Order: sequence, then C-alpha cells, then structure tokens
Amino acid sequence: MPDSHRAVLMPFVTIRHVTTYRYRRPVAFGEHRMMLHPRQSDDQRVIQTGLKISPEPTSLRFVQDAFGNSVGIARFSRRSKELSFESVVCLEHSPAETALDPQDAGRAFPVEYGAEELQDLAQYIGRHQLDPLNEADRWARQFLPPSGSIGLFELLVRLSKGIHGGFVYRRREAKGIQRAAETLRLGHGSCRDFAMLMIEAARSFGLAARFVSGYLAVPLDDPLESTSGSARGSTHAWAQVYLPGAGWIDFDPTSGGVGNVGLIAVAVAPDPRDALPLHGTFTGFPSDPLGMEVTVSVMAGAQRVIWGAQTSGRRRIGRSA
Repeated sequence: MPDSHRAVLMPFVTIRHVTTYRYRRPVAFGEHRMMLHPRQSDDQRVIQTGLKISPEPTSLRFVQDAFGNSVGIARFSRRSKELSFESVVCLEHSPAETALDPQDAGRAFPVEYGAEELQDLAQYIGRHQLDPLNEADRWARQFLPPSGSIGLFELLVRLSKGIHGGFVYRRREAKGIQRAAETLRLGHGSCRDFAMLMIEAARSFGLAARFVSGYLAVPLDDPLESTSGSARGSTHAWAQVYLPGAGWIDFDPTSGGVGNVGLIAVAVAPDPRDALPLHGTFTGFPSDPLGMEVTVSVMAGAQRVIWGAQTSGRRRIGRSA
C-alpha cells in the first residue's frame, strides 16, 4: 500500500480478495488457515460472505480463536498445480474520526491500568521482540518533552506521526516481520513493520498494544473511474493501543492517521503471527513453487455473492436471488 492515503467513507463496502498459488507440477496440500472474515463491531457489520476454493477442499470449517477472530480451516485430498482462494465480503462500514471524551483525551502520561484490566491486558503489555540494546525504547523516548509532562493520547499521536514522517515505506512480499530494532536501523519497512514498531514503542511505555490485520480502502486517483463505485484496496496492518476509559484506539503509523476511517479490521492479536490472512503447507519439491499472486479490490456499495452455497458452520452463504 502507499505511504499515505486519503480516507473514504463508504457505508456499504464489498471486498474481493483473491490469493493464488502456482506450482511447477501437481502437489499435495496440507491444512490451510484463513483469516478473511472482518470482525463484527459497532462500526462494521458483516452482511454477507462468500468463499470459493479451488481445488475444492474435502472439509471446510470455521472456528473462533482466543482473540475473537474468525478462522477458516480447509483440508484437501486432491493434488493440483494451482491453489486459489477467493473471498467476497459485503459489510456495513461506518467509521468515525476518533473523538475521545475530554477527560480521556487529556489523561496525562504515564498511566496505570486497573487491577481487573491488567488481568486481561497482560499479554498485550509484555514485549514480544528481543531488543537487548533497548533501541525501540530509546527511539520512543525522543517523543517525550524534556519535562516529561504530556498527554497520553498526544504521545501516541506523536509516535504514529513520527513513524510516518521518519521512515520510508517499502512494500515487501517476503513473509515475516522485521524486528522493531531492524526497522530503526534500516530506516524503511512495510505497513506490518511499522505497526510492530508502533506496538513495541507503546509497550516500552507500559501500554497495552496489539497488531491488527485487515484491509485499506482508498478512492481511485482518477475521478472519472471513481464514479463507478470502485476503490483501490489492499491488505493492510496497523496498531491498536488500549487507553484507560477509551478502550482500543486505532493508530496507523504508515499514514500517521488515528482512527479507523478507511480501515477494515479482520484480525487482532498480541503477536502478528496469530493474525496471518492465509497460511498453509504443501508437499512437493523445493523447486515446485512458481509464485503467489494476491489481488484485493474494494467496491462502494453492497454487491451480491453470485456463486453456489457454502456453509461456514454459523452462517449459510448462498446464491443471491
């Protein structure tokens, strides 16, 4: 995704996400896990979903993980030179600019979580990356004023904007996430790298922070094309930080933005390895993989799912009339 974007307000959104793996010869497929179903919340409500997998899996079931994310699990028996997943999701998305209660917005740093909150937030406060030289800590403390007196929300906005303005965005297709210290040394990273830097910086202050994976929806640059209802979309990653009294607040350090305008959350987790959109295994030779192709498109307005029925275990997805 680009290093900056303009938010788009779309009460109804349809997302089409296609991932295709290609191989030199037919290979066998192991279990594949998918996180493609957006989370239900006050500002986003899933209306209809469809999932088409080729070759057809022998079993497909949906479960909810420990963090409340929807996970699809597919198992296969057929060999093939190609494996594709096509997800279409229609949802009502009504984000709003973050508006905190004046008392919460003005809460001074540092803050302390209540005893009951700490029990639930402990896994989001602990550091998840090795940083023996405390590079993330030292970097984050440059945003504290000499007096040390600053509002918590203002500090987090400074962190987000500091990443946006201080690092170069580079789209990276390779798997994995750079450690925060590595991003600091390189001076560049992808959206998921920036999200982890924001998370590790927030945790260095004793704050609860978590990784969010989902989609970015921005309008097309060509105003003539935008009249068709299309919008450019991509997979995206950002951070959420828990503020006492306000709850989880979205911070997108790739754009420097605050709030979830233009952001559609699919999965949240303390560790990004628990929020992968799609992962699985195959059995074959190391030379078999030819590559992977991912396309994401976003349409303003609810579109109808037009293929045959599949069952998720909770919701039946069928052909629209």
